Amino acid sequence: MPLSFLVRLQHEKLPVRVAEPEEIRHVSVLSAAGLIDAHIPALHPTVRYASPRLVTVVRITDEGRAWLTELGEPPKPAVASMQLSRGLRFM
Repeated sequence: MPLSFLVRLQHEKLPVRVAEPEEIRHVSVLSAAGLIDAHIPALHPTVRYASPRLVTVVRITDEGRAWLTELGEPPKPAVASMQLSRGLRFM
């Protein structure tokens, strides 16, 4: 999820390079939303579709910092369990 990636970015020393395809997609979404500034290299115009192999996140924008403030601390997952037949537990 892009917003959880934004939370991770706030703990990184920027600029940071990103190479994982899933994380590159997150960078693309966050950049398009104006939450981060990133360098995403242009592809050769004859290529139909290809994902960049390396992008650089330069900074979190003021709007991105506002989102982080609004998100606050992520909620802790509730601990729940139920006793099922045959002694199995559901968590």
